[in-house]
Amino acid sequence: MFTFRLKRTIKLGIKSLWMHGLRSALTTSGIIFGVSSVIAMLAIGEGASKHAQDQIARLGSQNIIIKTIEPPEEEQSSGQRVVLEYGLTYKDAERFHNSIRNVEVVVPSRILPQRAWYRNRKVSIEVIGTVPWFPDISTVRLLRGRFLSSIDMHYKQSVCVLDENVVKELFAFDDPMYQDIKITTDYYRVVGIVTQQAFVSDLQTFDNQVPAAAPGKGGANAGNIYIPLTTIKDRFGEISIEVSGSSGAKIEKVELQEIIVKVGSIEAVLPTRDILETLLGRFHKQDDYQVVVPLELLRQAERTKMIFSIVLGSIAAISLLVGGIGIMNIMLATVSERTREIGIRRALGAKKRDIIVQFLSETLILTLAGGILGIILGSSIPFFVTYFGHMPTIITSTSLVLAFGISAIVGITFGLYPAYRAANMDPIESLRHE
Repeated sequence: MFTFRLKRTIKLGIKSLWMHGLRSALTTSGIIFGVSSVIAMLAIGEGASKHAQDQIARLGSQNIIIKTIEPPEEEQSSGQRVVLEYGLTYKDAERFHNSIRNVEVVVPSRILPQRAWYRNRKVSIEVIGTVPWFPDISTVRLLRGRFLSSIDMHYKQSVCVLDENVVKELFAFDDPMYQDIKITTDYYRVVGIVTQQAFVSDLQTFDNQVPAAAPGKGGANAGNIYIPLTTIKDRFGEISIEVSGSSGAKIEKVELQEIIVKVGSIEAVLPTRDILETLLGRFHKQDDYQVVVPLELLRQAERTKMIFSIVLGSIAAISLLVGGIGIMNIMLATVSERTREIGIRRALGAKKRDIIVQFLSETLILTLAGGILGIILGSSIPFFVTYFGHMPTIITSTSLVLAFGISAIVGITFGLYPAYRAANMDPIESLRHE
């Protein structure tokens, strides 16, 4: 009996809404756009957050990065000194390795912006002088050949390893293996090719948080070329000359641009960071270094993600609220139009709860239909954002359930008052209504 009455009520609700199709469609549109905006905004926020967290995670949760930065002008030596000397040193790398118990790997790097030639092709690159165990603290993955070896380091060999971007720009369709490329006046034999997801290129994502190292102070480049640290020290030295229009030439001496330290466990990262800062503060008399902890950046990104999701979800929920107000407005108008119908049904024996169920069913039909259509529209928007805007988006089942659930709650909440108002009408006064 109950099932029959429920089916009949739903059938009557659909028929009533169908009689005013345009009005019902316009009313439902508020829920459709509200639900779709909730899903789309959460998907965009989730995608952006995941992208940022992935980039931070690639830096290594057990890594600590120390970067050379140019000290503030007030901390620099007076003009009587010809060469401005600052930044990380080889002695710093030795101290980190020998003095701190939790340190497993120390990777010093010297980074220089240069140009590379192969035949008649020329590209801007970053030469990274590093050590053979560099892959141990990075996401560099060898595609062909080999990485740098201890023999290369010991004998200061003229060998190099290229990342994919350099291969594409410099060699086009030629096979780069064991070819010679020219950097400044020297030639280097290509012995390996790696992926472009190198540690240094990932770190550049966070330039807004970390001051740029000197003298490799930015500029677009085709990719990275890795050569032995001893070779880059022997060929390029430690002194760079930067010419500026107003002040002439500025001569700087920087031994290392980066030192990457890997500790034994995540729990030891922050205590080791404190020890490193104490050690650096003891031997550096000026503010010429910056310590970056990817683990802290990752935790900060997770907190930002939560705040971002709450803000976006709240903005989108306002659309659902507006849609709910529109439904209440239409249902109140419907109650006024159907006053005589309500009086007839009450006179024939319908109870208050029957009137409430009738109007609530119509409200729920509107909101659930709007919720389903909103899910379809909301799931398609992130696809277009990713395809045309090249932005990562992630649609989660939680966002779908949340959006649909909120739409149902909105329908019930904003449909209760019109339903109760219809049920509490005086049957006699309703029958007199024209």
